[in-house]
Amino acid sequence: MFCKVLMSMALAVIFSFHSNFSPVAVATATVPDPTEQLRPFVDKIVTILTDVKLQGDEKCTERRQQVMKIAHERFDFFEMSKRVLGSQWRKLSENEQQEFADLFTTLLEHAYIGKIEDYSKQKVEFKDQRIKDDRAEVRTDLIDKDVVIPVSYIMILKNQDWMVYDIVVEGVSLVRNYMEQFKEILRKDGYASLLAQLKDKVDELEKATKPCPVDITPRES
Repeated sequence: MFCKVLMSMALAVIFSFHSNFSPVAVATATVPDPTEQLRPFVDKIVTILTDVKLQGDEKCTERRQQVMKIAHERFDFFEMSKRVLGSQWRKLSENEQQEFADLFTTLLEHAYIGKIEDYSKQKVEFKDQRIKDDRAEVRTDLIDKDVVIPVSYIMILKNQDWMVYDIVVEGVSLVRNYMEQFKEILRKDGYASLLAQLKDKVDELEKATKPCPVDITPRES
């Protein structure tokens, strides 16, 4: 079992929080500031969720599509996929790596997309950050009424952009959660079985994901 509640909140909050910023450590002159790079990302998400033109059930599909598009700007799903697969990743061809990354990304999208509208009233306080070479951790508190949950965003620097590749909620890593499960499947049944199980899970989530009440998006024939 995944730590579903914690991870749902972790991914959902990056899609939908209103933020309060506390002072954080400043990056060096040659290294961009990871917290500062999160600011415009947060602003974009909040803008989408509060845009009156995107409100209402009839705009649900368009609203979710725009949120996911922005999520791809700051989440490195390829790096995340590489890490959850561990040593198996190096055994795959480039095409196989891309296939797995696409499937795992779809899994995450379907697992949490229904939470987008559910977590729009929390606040996030940015506490501090740590930078070491091309890695950074931005530590925050997710505040939901009287509940305070520590959430850390683990990032990697690529082409002067800090990209999120893991989220740690109350000490629980999303990447490690998946990695441990995948490791066990790989040990027992091999990669082909893992891929098949992921495809089955995606199919299951596509049917179970909270649907938009009205979906007027044209479908390709």
